[in-house]
Amino acid sequence: MNTKGAISQFIENYYLHFNAAALVDAAKGYEDQLAAGNKMLVSLAGAMSTAELGKIFAEMIRQDKVHIISCTGANLEEDIMNLVAHSHYKRVPNYRDLTPQDEWDLLEKGLNRVTDTCIPEEEAFRRLQKHIYKLWKEAEDAGERYFPHEFMYKMLLSGVLEEYYEIDLKNSWMYAAAQANLPIVVPGWEDSTMGNIFASYVMKGELKASTVKSGIEYMTMLADWYTENTSDNGIGFFQIGGGIAGDFPICVVPMLYQDMERTNTPFWSYFCQISDSTTSYGSYSGAVPNEKITWGKLDIDTPKFIIESDATIVAPLIFAYLLNM
Repeated sequence: MNTKGAISQFIENYYLHFNAAALVDAAKGYEDQLAAGNKMLVSLAGAMSTAELGKIFAEMIRQDKVHIISCTGANLEEDIMNLVAHSHYKRVPNYRDLTPQDEWDLLEKGLNRVTDTCIPEEEAFRRLQKHIYKLWKEAEDAGERYFPHEFMYKMLLSGVLEEYYEIDLKNSWMYAAAQANLPIVVPGWEDSTMGNIFASYVMKGELKASTVKSGIEYMTMLADWYTENTSDNGIGFFQIGGGIAGDFPICVVPMLYQDMERTNTPFWSYFCQISDSTTSYGSYSGAVPNEKITWGKLDIDTPKFIIESDATIVAPLIFAYLLNM
């Protein structure tokens, strides 16, 4: 008896070849990993939070189908920005037709454009700034240090943002992750609005750079987590987009195997990437999965999938399949 819902049955019936078939194979491979007792890392690059992936990704977290996340600083903060400022976002469907003057006009209105969606400066960035600064300052005064995502968890769980909520809380993946205390790795957090704001306080002498834990500490945390969680089962790698969100965490395996000389470190047990980046000169995002074998990240027999398509279309479909929708 097929327990799958209408979306999943549609996918199975009509997604039969090429990238469509790769989507189905990857989804079934993800399912097989979970059935085998393996865990899954999901990496988020691009602007997936602004694309409101949280509407389905939060449910993936609640149903224990995601066990650790690697994301850019932008995705970490933009899910919360959408939570507190959703009604102030502006959609620009004709973004391809904008002139430089049109873009300047958006800037002067405090609207920062991400493709067809503008994030409101005051209601999103500045609304969070005063609350996160307070947490940074309190930690520093107490001689404490935390990771970027831990500060975000504290802010969400404290309830200080409740007065601003503009979407259903169940659609925030960061809130779901905070409730589960899910481990998150945020490589290159400095390359985010909150990272830039933190840097400004350091430059003004109001905070110390060491108050927020670093990327090296994220790698060591990930190394310990990977070691502990591969003692009995494997860990799969589901990569949305490319960039540092994917490259940083996947390197934990060769780091442990080669640099730490722990030769019993298992390879990632599954790999899937959704990307529209084509293979080109020196492109890592567009590299085929087999290239990762030469770097000691994937084994010869690791199930490998690449779906060359738009992640905003593909990821929700795969998650819907995994959620039996």
